[in-house]
This record gives sequence, C-alpha cells and structure tokens, in this order.
Amino acid sequence: MADHKQGASSPSISEVKAQSQAQGSPVNYNVDRSWEWDSEKTITTADADEVIRATSNTNKAKKLTVGPGGGNESDLTDLAAASSDPENPVTSGSDNDDNNSQIPDGGKQAWLVVLGAWCVSFCSYGWINSIGTFQEYYQSGPLKEYSVSQISWIPSLQIFFMSFVGPVIGRVYDRYGLRWLMLVGSLMHVFGLMMASLSSKYYQFMLSQGVCSAIGVAICFLSAISVITQWFDKRRGLAFGTLATGSSLGGVVFPVMLSRLMETVGYGWAMRVSAFLILALLCVANMTLRTRIPLPSSKAKLSGGNKEGLTAVVSGPSGAGGSICSAQGRRNMWKPFRETQFVVLLAGLFLVPFGLYVPINYMPVASIGAGMTKDMAQNMVAIYNGASAVGRFSSGFISDKAGRYNVFCTCCYIAGILILGMWVPVSAGLPNATAVSVAFAAMFGIFSGGYISLMASLVAAISPLEEIGYRNGLTFLFSAIGGLTTNPIAGAILQAGNENWVGLKTFAGVFMIAGTTFTLAVRIHRVGWGLTKVF
Repeated sequence: MADHKQGASSPSISEVKAQSQAQGSPVNYNVDRSWEWDSEKTITTADADEVIRATSNTNKAKKLTVGPGGGNESDLTDLAAASSDPENPVTSGSDNDDNNSQIPDGGKQAWLVVLGAWCVSFCSYGWINSIGTFQEYYQSGPLKEYSVSQISWIPSLQIFFMSFVGPVIGRVYDRYGLRWLMLVGSLMHVFGLMMASLSSKYYQFMLSQGVCSAIGVAICFLSAISVITQWFDKRRGLAFGTLATGSSLGGVVFPVMLSRLMETVGYGWAMRVSAFLILALLCVANMTLRTRIPLPSSKAKLSGGNKEGLTAVVSGPSGAGGSICSAQGRRNMWKPFRETQFVVLLAGLFLVPFGLYVPINYMPVASIGAGMTKDMAQNMVAIYNGASAVGRFSSGFISDKAGRYNVFCTCCYIAGILILGMWVPVSAGLPNATAVSVAFAAMFGIFSGGYISLMASLVAAISPLEEIGYRNGLTFLFSAIGGLTTNPIAGAILQAGNENWVGLKTFAGVFMIAGTTFTLAVRIHRVGWGLTKVF
C-alpha cells in the first residue's frame, strides 16, 4: 500500500502494539466506533498522534481493511510505516485528491478568503475600538443615573465574551466548518446592534451590545482567522497581517462616523447605520470565506465490502478529536495542555495583554495629564490605530521571510522598551511632552501591531492543522483575562498612588516584556538559540 523508503523494513504487528502501548496511545479502529481510545480491543497503530498530525499534509488517503478478525496485518504495518514516511503521509478528510492538495499560498480563491477575513476584522475588532464613544454617550444620556464603573461593564463584557467563548467556537469549527458559524455569528452581531439602537434600559444595553453582539463577533472572527491557515503557509504572515489592518481601519472609521451621526441623527440611527454597514461587509465575508479541507464529520466512510470485511477510509479524528462527548474527545481537549511549547505560549499570550491594553486605554488621559490639550488628546487613539495598521501589515509581510516568532518577539520587546523608556518619562514638566506623546503613540502602534497580526500565526506554527480552531480559541480565552481585568487593575494602581502614572506605565512595560520572554522561550525550545534560524 505504501511506498516504503529503500532499506526500511516494515514493523511487525507485535512491534506496532508494543510501541503504541509504550507511548500510552492505543487506538482501536472499528466500523461502529472509529478511533476509540481502548486498550483491550485489538487494532492499534504506532504513535497515533503522529498518524493524526500526518493527516493534514497529504495528497492521498490510505485505506485500512477491517475484517471480523480485527485487522489485516499487512495493511496495518503499511499504515504504520506510512505515518512515519514524510514522502507518503496519511491523509485527513476524504480520499479526494483535489481536497487534499497542497496549501496554495495564493491564487484568486485564497485572496478572496483574505478579503472576507478582512471584512470580518473591520466589523469585529474595528467595532470594538469604538467602545469609548459609547461610554461617553451612556454616561451623559440614557444611563446617566448609573456610575461610570457600572456603565464600563458593558464594553468590558463585550471584550470578555469575544474571547471567553473561543474554545467552544473552535471545537465547533474544527468539527463542522465555518459555514453555519459565519451565518449565525453575522446574524447575532447585526441583531444585537439593532436591538441596542432600540434600548433604553441598562439591562437592555447589557444584553444586546454586551452579550449578543459580542458573541456574534467572536464567532465570526475566530472562524475567519482559523480558515486562513488552510490557504496559506509560507505567506501566512502576510495574509494575517493584511486581515489585521481591517481592525485598525475600523478603529479609525467607526469612532468618527458614530460621533458625527450621533450629533446629527441621534444614537438610534447611528447604531442602525453602523449595523447596516456591518451587515453589508459580513455578506461579503459569508460569500468569500470557505474551507479548503473537507469537513471531518464523517471520519470513517464505508466504501463497500461484504461479510468478510469492510473498507474504511482512515481519516483521523476531527479538531480536538472525535465527538465532544466521547472519551477521546474529552481526552484530546486536554491534549494542548500536555504540550510544553503550547502551555508556555499560552503563558506569554496571557501576560502581553496586560502591557498592551494600558497604553491603548490610557494614552488620551495620560496625555492630558502631561499637558496636552483635550482636542489633541482625542486624536491619540486615531494616531495609534493608523500606525498600528502599518505595523500589522509590515510585521506580517516581514515574518514570512524572517520567521513569525522572530518578528513577534522583536516587535513586542521594542514595544515594551518604548513604554519604559519613552512613555514613563513623559510628565507635565517634560519639555515637548506633547511631541513625545504623539511620537510614542505612533511608534507603539507600529510595533504593537506585531502582536495583533502574528498571534494566530504563532499558534499555527506549533499546532496540528485539524486542531487549529480549538487552539486559537484557547489563546483568545487566556488573552481575554487581560482584556477584562487590565482596566480595574490600572484604576487601582492610579487610585492607590494618587494618579501614579509612573507606576502604571512601569506595570505595562514589565508585563509586555515578561510575556514576550515566555514567547521567546518557545522559539528557543523549538529551534535553539541561533539568531539566524528562521522560525
């Protein structure tokens, strides 16, 4: 069945069993319950994890003949040998050669997918970047009887839900694809904004904008970034960098548009116009986003047979492995946490947001405290977002040549150094404090853009393709903790130190550098200390 390398001998079935049991991953494959973790039923493969990982990089499905006696020894040894043969790996999905073709890294359909993902980015994080506009409106309008802290829970919940539901969305994406996810997410996002336009009570704003719209955004965005991985490999950084510019442009367009519309036609129609714009862009996304790899929901396809045996395509488990409720599904949900590299990466991506969100959220207020005029301070976020668009695209483009981890660590280390060396010294008594604040906003935007555009690429570089949705969801979940708690922590630091801006800025810089160091540790663990190694 498999074309073995010259000089290599096929392992015997006893050797296959011994190797599998030694690695603690016996796999039972049968017609009724494919790929069940069972040490007592007979058919096992050598290193099941390697078979599963190999399923994402092949052009031809291998077939295993399963008979009433358990399994055909020659077929089993061929499968075991094929799993370790990089020139003839076992395929994932169906046995259709077209569906299992090599990652295109370009072409009309691939760039249409990027266009759809860009539209989603514009409508998701681009929209979230405008939440400051609503905070001011709610405080002086329909929710003026509530405290600033109570009102701030609306945007905080919006940010939190966008990431908190990530693992669930990732599991569903890995198993069932993006078509229904995109449709449901689009409807929830637009419906939530339409309901917000009719809201007048605190709980109504909380449910419509803080929950419904936020979950819709999470569904669309996680699906969009996950599907990019199927279409790009060597140019993946460029693809992610391009789609990440959508959120920067949205962060410039939405605040200005909402402010003008609220002044002219009122809050209700400002929300409806925004919802219609988002609906149009999400329609484009639904038409252009598509998966390249076939759905993994049919893991064993019967292609014929008789009483003596049945032929089934060995396609491996989907996503994090099998049904969510099956023993294997539950086991593989914990699989990423047993991988040192992925756990360390999670730690890094958990810490970096504590340093990232402080400058983004407090640049205008800190600039006013340093002597900047209020009108100029209101432009600081726009300056940051404009510069961030440049940083997101350029870091993605460069990472395809220099390595994603290399560029990510370089950008985030420089961003941390800028916080400590450029933002901390800014105070009311500093000469040219306004000029330094503007320069910091632009430079921090450029280098922090590497975090936003390359985060998904870091996950893809150390993860099997069939688990990419679930693992992206995990990284979003861990980063959500920083998004939800940074503002309260920053407020406590300022309050404890009587507007101790030096303490707050130092906190941000230290966490930025600490998180980047964890990410660097993954790079070192993978390829060593060599500075010239591309990874």
